[in-house]
Amino acid sequence: MADAIRAFAGDCTVETDDRTHRGRVLVLVKPDRTVLVHDADGYQPVAWLTRADSVAIQSDDGFGLTAHLDDRTLRVTADRIRRSVYPVTEAGVPVGTSLDTGGPLIRTGGAVVDLDAGTRYPLVAGATVLDERCPDCGLPNMRVDRGAAFEVCIDRACDPLDDAVRERFDRAWACPDCGSDLRIIRRRGRLLAGCDAYPDCETAFTIPAGVVVDDCSCGLPVFETATGQRCLDGTCDRQ
Repeated sequence: MADAIRAFAGDCTVETDDRTHRGRVLVLVKPDRTVLVHDADGYQPVAWLTRADSVAIQSDDGFGLTAHLDDRTLRVTADRIRRSVYPVTEAGVPVGTSLDTGGPLIRTGGAVVDLDAGTRYPLVAGATVLDERCPDCGLPNMRVDRGAAFEVCIDRACDPLDDAVRERFDRAWACPDCGSDLRIIRRRGRLLAGCDAYPDCETAFTIPAGVVVDDCSCGLPVFETATGQRCLDGTCDRQ
C-alpha cells in the first residue's frame, strides 16, 4: 500500500551514527520514506531520517529496519515486533464535499483533493476557493484575478480559465512594438498577451495576478496586484 504509514512497536535497539538507544518505542515509516522513532517522552522523536534515500525492512529472523540518507544511517532492531499499516492522505483545509464520492474535499499543496477518490485539482496561483459550486459538475468554483475577477470551476477541463480570459481580453490591447493585436495565448505553461504578428514580432507579456484598473501612458493596461499597481509590461516605468 503506497499511501500508508507503517507502524512498528516493541522493545527495540535504535542506532544512529553517533548514539544508541534502547526502549519500548514506536517506529513510523511514512510514504515519503521519512522514518520516526518515538518514545514516551515529549513530542520530538528520539531518532529520525527525513525522506530517506532508502528504507529496508527485514523480518525473517527478528525485526530489522535500516534507513539511509546520504552518509547517515538509522537502524532499528528487535527480537519481536508488533506491526500495523494505516492508510493516510494529505491533510488540508476542508472546502466542501465531493458530489461523486461523498467524501471530503480539502485544499492542500496548491490543489483541491478529493480524499476518497484521490483526485487532485491543481489550482491557479492566487486562486481563492469559493463556496459556490460549478453548475455543470458540482465541484467548487475558484476566483482568479487575471485582468478581471473570474469565477471558474476548479476542474480546468470543465471550465478553463484560459477561455474566460481570452473571451474578455483577446485583441483588447495593441502591441507597443508593432501595433498588431495582442492575443491571449498559453505558451510554456504561462498565460500571455502575445503579439498576433508572431513570429515576426515576438513581443509577449505575462498576464499578472490582478485586475485592470487604469491605462498606462505606454498604451498598455495597468493592473492592481497584491504588491501594488504595475503595467502589463513589467519593465515599463511610464505608468
